[in-house]
Amino acid sequence: MIYGSRSNGKQHGLVLTKPIVVEKMLELVDYRPDKNLHNVEIVEPSAGDGAFAIPIINTLHASSNNHGFDFESSLHNLKFFEIDDQMYDSLSDRVCTRLKELGVTFPNALVEKGDFLTSNLYPVDIVIGNPPYVRYENIPSEKKNLYRKSFGTFTHRSDLYIAFFEKGLKYLKEDGVLSFICSNRWLKNQYGQSLRKYIHGNFDLKEIIDLENTSPFEEDVVAYPAIVNIKNARSEKKSKYYKLNDISNLEKFSRSNEPERTLNTAMPNWFMKLNNGQAHYRYLDTIDNQGFKIGIGVATGCDSVFIRNDFREHVEKELLLPILTSKDLKGDNFKWGGNYILNPFDQNGRLIDLKKYPRARNYFCANEDLLRKRHVSQKNNSNWYRTIDKINYKLTFIPKIILPDITGNRFIFIDDGDYYPHHNLYYIMGKDKRTLKVLATILMSDFVKEQLLELGNKMNGGYPRWQSQNIKKLRVPLINAMPASTIEELIEAYENRDFDSINNLITPNEISKYEITVGQTVLFEPNERGTYVENT
Repeated sequence: MIYGSRSNGKQHGLVLTKPIVVEKMLELVDYRPDKNLHNVEIVEPSAGDGAFAIPIINTLHASSNNHGFDFESSLHNLKFFEIDDQMYDSLSDRVCTRLKELGVTFPNALVEKGDFLTSNLYPVDIVIGNPPYVRYENIPSEKKNLYRKSFGTFTHRSDLYIAFFEKGLKYLKEDGVLSFICSNRWLKNQYGQSLRKYIHGNFDLKEIIDLENTSPFEEDVVAYPAIVNIKNARSEKKSKYYKLNDISNLEKFSRSNEPERTLNTAMPNWFMKLNNGQAHYRYLDTIDNQGFKIGIGVATGCDSVFIRNDFREHVEKELLLPILTSKDLKGDNFKWGGNYILNPFDQNGRLIDLKKYPRARNYFCANEDLLRKRHVSQKNNSNWYRTIDKINYKLTFIPKIILPDITGNRFIFIDDGDYYPHHNLYYIMGKDKRTLKVLATILMSDFVKEQLLELGNKMNGGYPRWQSQNIKKLRVPLINAMPASTIEELIEAYENRDFDSINNLITPNEISKYEITVGQTVLFEPNERGTYVENT
């Protein structure tokens, strides 16, 4: 298992596609039996056990019957890559069996065992398939270094499929088409920014068919899937965006369907509805620009060692900080679970001298084997007992808005300054508690929820995820410009958990009534290209 195993025992990067999806993708790239496919060259970069390969062979055979060309000689136009040994064997067996049924021999070059990303590929008409989704941390280091050198879009903490996009696009003939069913996160996340720019500057993104609410794969996975069709041609037309809520609707889907919206691919974020120039957006600004600080809690690399509720029996209590986790914020209730984090840093941010803390030293030494296995320990052997992130103990005592990454809570809690946040919690701090209440109230509004759903991925139940990169992009009313009466109404709505009042107060019409004090803050407005410029 090159990329490691998932929780169900299957390997990362291997999720098989349902036939209905494969058939529609082939139809949308005009690889159909009624077309003459004699000279159409097609590549599948990650073939698995043949979910695309077998339908491609069947379609080519049907086309040869319809148009009278030699099927066997046309097989040289097909190429199926597979990197995994077991999958390669299964793919080869299935392809060989099917070709025998069709009365032809199996060409050796038809199925290639190897890495598509490092292959020598000739230009082709179609690149199609389901590229592997493998998180950055699961990609072997030597592969990551190689892909960074080979692909300009493989930046930040890119998922493996980003490199598959660039490789496939580079080897398209003029007017050739790439069709992938893939996670849609690259359309929204930071690591997809370089790929978005690359596509916008060189290709025609014809359409996105969002299947996030459907089940397009042979197993249930959290993948936020979408079909993306990209043509090797320049176009000034906007891309079309469709959204399906039932996989069975894919069968009757066609380009004559009314798109949900068109997308201006020049925008930094193609799903943003906010770059539309409406007048009320001049009354909005980012959270950062209004003097707040957004952060994320501590990652330890070994929670079982650093976080416990019985630490007082094992270590010096001056090293303990009460820690808040997402489990403490459930069902719109805030109930601390009694856990503490063992802080290995002193008040100046330096690692403690274990000689001065004999109980902590004994505890760490008893868990030394576990701690030394972490990457952060291997980088510096003398720091083997540190947490991945440095702990700033002062953060514990600062009032802060707490935002669990994934939550079904409607209510947003404020920590008065009693807890240190865990790494699955984002926080916002700055200004006094009254102002934090106002911001928390704004963040509970549908106005903000709609932005988050555009910027990021939604979870089952329609809940958006709170992630730092998206929180920083939110545009919220200027709190300093709000009338005092509105401030009081928002605080009252927060304390009463009155969501109807919140949504009545945070609407474009209400926001546009707020007076702006000159010099109070920097304002930004969208220009013609949808990017923000300073409004002097």
